[in-house]
Amino acid sequence: MIAITNCKLFKENTLLSDQIVLIENGKIAKISNEKSPEGYQQVDAGGDLLTPSFVDLQIYGGGGALFSAYPSAESLRKMDNDLMGKGTTSFLACVATNTMEVIYQCLDAAKEYRSQAKGFLGLHLEGPYLNPKKRGAHIEAYIHKAKLDEVKRLLDYADGTVKMMTLAAELQDDEVINYLLDNEVLLSLGHSDASFEQATKAYNKGFKTTTHLFNAMPSIHHRTPNLPVALFNHATAMSSIIVDGNHVDFEVVKMSYKQMKERLFLITDAVSECKTGPYQHELLGDKFITADGTLSGSNITLLQAVRNCVEHCGIPLNDALNMASSYPANLIGMGDEIGSLQIGNRANLLLLTPELELKEVFADGLQI
Repeated sequence: MIAITNCKLFKENTLLSDQIVLIENGKIAKISNEKSPEGYQQVDAGGDLLTPSFVDLQIYGGGGALFSAYPSAESLRKMDNDLMGKGTTSFLACVATNTMEVIYQCLDAAKEYRSQAKGFLGLHLEGPYLNPKKRGAHIEAYIHKAKLDEVKRLLDYADGTVKMMTLAAELQDDEVINYLLDNEVLLSLGHSDASFEQATKAYNKGFKTTTHLFNAMPSIHHRTPNLPVALFNHATAMSSIIVDGNHVDFEVVKMSYKQMKERLFLITDAVSECKTGPYQHELLGDKFITADGTLSGSNITLLQAVRNCVEHCGIPLNDALNMASSYPANLIGMGDEIGSLQIGNRANLLLLTPELELKEVFADGLQI
């Protein structure tokens, strides 16, 4: 049992000081400003901010391993350990458009590793069912339209490890979309050239979110509204966004936040440097590029994204923290387990200094 004392935390958008959080059996047992009871291991926060740890629904690599280049349980373990130390205690490992052989190798790795997982929640397949017109850094030769038989075989083999898929909805048959929804795969509209009508139809049909807003989709046009406008105007559709200053300008992030508020959440889309396989990423300054110079994944952590939101985009700290924790947790249906300071939730927590530097990580109540 642990008592985290003398900490600050947000409750209903109000910053409270001198709070005590009790952890029992790896879960949050109590939050109060009362005196710390006896019998608990005391952790003095020193007045620092206690916040839920982070949830990344799209990350390609960590700990020096690009998952799709080295599709193994060991790669997932490296990602898990690396992310834990950086404040991300829950994540979906992302697999870019690739050969079906590599995709199945990733499924094998996920199934092997899930019983040992710490923060690994499953896989996000970003492709191969994309629109080649908006492929970005994805390899066109591997992109194809989804076929129902192929999707059925894939999900059957995955045995529940595929949690999320990015699709270009405008190119897919309704029977495929319906099958994925019936099997509770979280669908994200992305790498898409969808019109306003096509995007709105996808959201109304069951696409709950959108992949990396403004990247690999049409730009807003004032005479021909399209995917971003459909997203902004929709009542419930969410979107991820990469706040590294390279993928989206900070002023555009600021505009998007004002339009979407709790419907906008953070991902890193981070990769690792790699010189093998079809996706070779080279670090150029503070960003990664492919061999032909195309901007690929980011080189940030979710904590860095939160700092950027606060320092460069004018987003209030509590909202920026929610964009990295409770919003993505709620999206994947795990808001009653992770992503918030609720009694009964897993004690996945961070202590942050006033400068938003990481001081301490707790995962299921254990100090990392």
